[in-house]
Amino acid sequence: MLFNSIHYVIFLPVVLIVYFISPFKHRWLVLLLASCYFYMSFIPVYLLILVFTIVIDYFVGIYLEKIDPGKKRALLIVSLVANLSVLFIFKYFNFFTENFNALLHTLLPGSSESYIPVLSIILPIGLSFHTFQSMSYIIEVFLGRQKAEKHFGYYWLYVMYFPQLVAGPIERPQNLIGQLHANNPFLWDRFIQGAKIIIIGFFMKIVVSDRLSIVVDQVYGDPHSFGSKDLILATYFFAFQI
Repeated sequence: MLFNSIHYVIFLPVVLIVYFISPFKHRWLVLLLASCYFYMSFIPVYLLILVFTIVIDYFVGIYLEKIDPGKKRALLIVSLVANLSVLFIFKYFNFFTENFNALLHTLLPGSSESYIPVLSIILPIGLSFHTFQSMSYIIEVFLGRQKAEKHFGYYWLYVMYFPQLVAGPIERPQNLIGQLHANNPFLWDRFIQGAKIIIIGFFMKIVVSDRLSIVVDQVYGDPHSFGSKDLILATYFFAFQI
C-alpha cells in the first residue's frame, strides 16, 4: 500500500474514525492492527521478520534495567547483532555476494558459476527504518535516557507505526512513545491542520516528485546517452524528488 494510492486514501479515514470512536484503552490496538495490515499489504509473511526483532528488543529493553551494569553491554550487543543481521541478509547480502563473485571471477577466470549463490528475496519495506528505530530505542534504554516500555503492544506499535513505517523519520523513543500513550481527543482545529499538511504532502509527492522522477529515471537509466548539462539537471531534480 502506497501513501499516494486509492487504497491508502480509503484506509486512512477508516483508521481515524475507528481510532476516535474507540475507548482510549483500546486505541493502541487499533493503531497496531492498522499498522500490521498496512505492512502485510505488501508481503504478509515479512511481518514475521519484524516480530522476530521486536520480541528480542522488547525483552532486551526490560532486562537492561534489571541486570548488573557489567552485563548490559553484552545484552546490547545481542540486540544490535540481531537487528543488523536481519538488515544485512535482506538488504546487503546479495550486494556483497555479487561483488565477491565478480572479484573471484577476475582472479580465477574460467568458471561461469557463482561461488556464493545470491538469495532470491524481495527487500522488505521500511527495513532500514524499523531496524534503526529499534536500535534507537535499545541504545537510549542502555544509556539510561529512556525507561523500558513494559507494555508489549505499545512497543510493537512504536516500531511499526504505519504513518512513518516506509520512509521515517526515525524517531527517538522519547518523542514517539509518549504520544502513543497520550489520550488524544478529536479536535476539529487539529483535524483541519493535519488535513492541510497531508494535502500539501500529496501535492509534493504526486505533482512535484513523481513528475521530476520521469526525467531522473530517463537520464539515470542511460547516463551515457546524455550530456553533462542533462546529468547535472537530473541530479538536481533527484534531490528535489527525494
